[in-house]
Amino acid sequence: MADKTTALVTGANKGIGYEIAAGLGARGYRVGVGGRDAGRREEAVARLRGSGVDAFGVPLDVIDDESVAGAARLVEEQEGRLDVLVNNAGITGGMDQTPTTVDLTAVRVALETNVLGVIRVTNALLPLLRRSASPRVVNVSSTVGSLTRQSDPERDSGPIAVAYSPSKTMLNAVTVQYAKELADTNVLINLACPGFVATDFNGFRGHRTPAQGAATPIRLATLPDDGPSGGFFDDDGAIPW
Repeated sequence: MADKTTALVTGANKGIGYEIAAGLGARGYRVGVGGRDAGRREEAVARLRGSGVDAFGVPLDVIDDESVAGAARLVEEQEGRLDVLVNNAGITGGMDQTPTTVDLTAVRVALETNVLGVIRVTNALLPLLRRSASPRVVNVSSTVGSLTRQSDPERDSGPIAVAYSPSKTMLNAVTVQYAKELADTNVLINLACPGFVATDFNGFRGHRTPAQGAATPIRLATLPDDGPSGGFFDDDGAIPW
């Protein structure tokens, strides 16, 4: 498979992650469908293959060291390298997230998945990404991670969420640090906001479709070699920090 461009998308069995996988597959990429649940993962692989996508399943729980290491071994054994990593898997952390009453477990859980999970997966796959001629990493974030927008009293920046929103702010900061470390390499790493997408993540309250939400992650996953790194983008362009 070395002649094909290979991508791995975490949390790709449904929603935005699935559409990212489908979109990359439609562009000719061979796509690894990362997911914890074996049944849903393989169902997603079958659906993608049925639509003509060259897809394969990757058992992957982003909060489990052994699972992530196993995923890296699988990709290395099957593909030999990785060209694109999309860190899409994420959670809200549950409710209530009012700062004065929150259960600290909710904060820990959100950080474990949304931040530490991204670091864990990225570090495990980076050796394979370095074998690519044009490696790309996309971290799926949210505009609620923008401190500029969160602190603007004139803007509706969503509900008070002391676990989820700060986890995305930290993910943004972590991504900038990666971009600084990797500045002298060919690895481009960026943040994508899919917008308010109707998925089970938010009780299907969003006004955008998963396919619409996948557009910016796909664009960043397929950047040319002179593309940006360390940026934060949605469909309209750069998002203020």
